[in-house]
Order: sequence, then C-alpha cells, then structure tokens
Amino acid sequence: MATISTASGLRSDTLRNRKHIIRSAGRLFAEGRQATMADIARAAEVSTATAYRHFASVDEVLARFRFDVGSELLEYSRQQQVSGLAMLRVVSTKWVELVVTHGRAMVHTRSGEGYLARLRTGATHLTVQADALSPALRDTCLELGVDDPGDEAMFLWNILFDPREIFDLIDTLGLGPEDTARRLVATLVAALKGWCSPEAGHRP
Repeated sequence: MATISTASGLRSDTLRNRKHIIRSAGRLFAEGRQATMADIARAAEVSTATAYRHFASVDEVLARFRFDVGSELLEYSRQQQVSGLAMLRVVSTKWVELVVTHGRAMVHTRSGEGYLARLRTGATHLTVQADALSPALRDTCLELGVDDPGDEAMFLWNILFDPREIFDLIDTLGLGPEDTARRLVATLVAALKGWCSPEAGHRP
C-alpha cells in the first residue's frame, strides 16, 4: 500500500517519526534526564540514523519541542475573549501551567546569545511565544499609559517567566502555579512602568 503524502510534502510515516522523536525528547527531559540522540531515538522506537535525518542535535530537537509548546500557547491566546492586562494574566498563567506540565524539558534550550538577539534573528521557538504575548503586552502598555517598547516588553516578560525561575519559585518558595503567575505579572507591570519611565532614560 502506498504511503500517503501530506501537503507539506513529507510522507505520513516520516511525519509520524518526527513527532515521536520530538515527544520522546520531551518526555525524557521532563523527567530530568540528560538524553543523547541515541536515547531519544530508542524512546521513539526509531534508529539513531533516522533521528539524525530529522534533527542535527539534541538542542535542535528540544528547540522544536519548545516551538510546539509555544504553538499551543499561541492557539490558547487566540481563543481568549479578553484583552490588555486581563489577557496578559490569562496567557501568562497558561504559560506557567505549560512549564509545569512539561517539566525540565522546558529549561534545556540554551544559547550563548541573549534573548533579544535570538528573537530578532528569528529563533522560531521564541517568535511563536512572542506572537502569543505581544498583543497582550502592547494593550497592557496602553492601559498603563506608557509607550509600548516593542520586543523590549517581551524581553522583560522573558526575564520573569523563564522556566528556570518558575521552577525556582514553585520548588524553593512553595508557590502554586497560579500564585506564581499572579506575582510575576504584577512584577512585570511594575517593570514595564519603570522601563518606560523618563527616569530610566526612555524616549518616546
């Protein structure tokens, strides 16, 4: 029987293998394990050679995993009927929930470059996240009466909502996910006001 081809040009079995590799990497790293491509391939029930045909490295698999999580966040944000600060709260809370759900798989995508540099050069696991948050951040700035600093607002959000910091608050301070999100959003609001203030050297 012929293998069905998809609109993207990839065969159905190829797509299935790719999804299994991504999900298997997510499961392994969520457990706090350090996995190699061979480990990921074994968990996905494919050969290591097959895994390498899809991804050049473990970091690349995890970046794709983070993209998929970011896509889930984007879809959630598009379904919301609120805007501004209310939107920022619900989408940020959803992000914290996703971080908790996917565990340590969310903290392994690292780079020597800073967040803004990677965002501006189009790192897809960051741009999809920005697509989910940027409208809420823009409208929140409008509500606060401050100028929208553009992707600098995402920079501030990322500092506070980095998965490592979320786990630190939950594991070290014993905060629940909702309390974590609530406190971080309140801190972000103050940070936006400070960042955009004349005292900080901001120029409209």
